[in-house]
Amino acid sequence: MTKIIAMAGKGGTGKTTTSALLLKYLKDRNMTPVLAVDADANANLNELLEKEVHLTLGEIRKDLKGEIPTGMTRDQYMEMKIHQALIEDTGYDLMVMGQPDGPGCYCAANQYLAMTMDKLAENYPYIIVDNEAGMEHLSRMNLREVDYLLIVSDPSARGILTAKRIADITGPLGLTVKNKFLIVNRAPDPVPEALQEKIEAAVNEAGLPLAGIISASNELVNQELSGASYLKLEDDSVVVRQATAIFDKIFS
Repeated sequence: MTKIIAMAGKGGTGKTTTSALLLKYLKDRNMTPVLAVDADANANLNELLEKEVHLTLGEIRKDLKGEIPTGMTRDQYMEMKIHQALIEDTGYDLMVMGQPDGPGCYCAANQYLAMTMDKLAENYPYIIVDNEAGMEHLSRMNLREVDYLLIVSDPSARGILTAKRIADITGPLGLTVKNKFLIVNRAPDPVPEALQEKIEAAVNEAGLPLAGIISASNELVNQELSGASYLKLEDDSVVVRQATAIFDKIFS
C-alpha cells in the first residue's frame, strides 16, 4: 500500500531540503520506487536533484481548457500528459505541480488530475509531497489520507508553535493524518542548552513529537551553490547522519 509523506512548514524552514534528504534515505535503503511531488508554486526540488523541468501539472491544466486531440477523452489526455511530465531516474520519479490555477480556475481539470493521480499512486510504495505552507495540493491530488506529516520548523519556540498551527489546518481540508512529526532545521551545532529547553517546552505545548534536529550546514549550502544533487551527499556527512537518525525514528 502506498505511503504518503507530506512536508509542511512556513517558508524558508527547509522543507525542500528535508524532502531531498528523505528521498536519498529511501533510495539508499531500496525503499523504491518513490514519487517525489514538488507542490510548491516556487518549485525548486528539481534543482536539489539536478533535474530540468520541461512540463508542469499547472501547464497541463491550462492545456485542458483548450481543444482535446480527436479520439481522446479529457481524462485520457490528462493521463497521457501527466506521464509525459514525469521526470524519471533510478529509484524515483519527480513531478512538478507548477503554478496554481488563477482567475477562471478550471475546476474540472483538478478532478481529472485527482483521478489520474489515484491511478498513478498505485505504482509507488512511497510518495513524498513537498508542500507550500498550505496543503490544498493534497486535496487536488486526491491524497486525502496522509501517513506521515513532517512539519519543518526553524529553531525557535515561536517557529515550533507556528508548526502546530500548520498541522491544525489539515482538519478543515478533510485530510486524515496518521502520524505527525516535528523536525527542527538549521539549528546551531551543538544546540545550546537554553535553546534545547525552549524546543522541548514548545514541543510539549504543541503536542507534536520531535523527530530530531538538523544542524545548519555549510555543506548543504555548498552543494546547492555547486548545483550538485543532494542525492550525492556523502553518507558520513553530519547532515546526512542527522537526517538518517530522524528518518529511522519516524519509519521504524
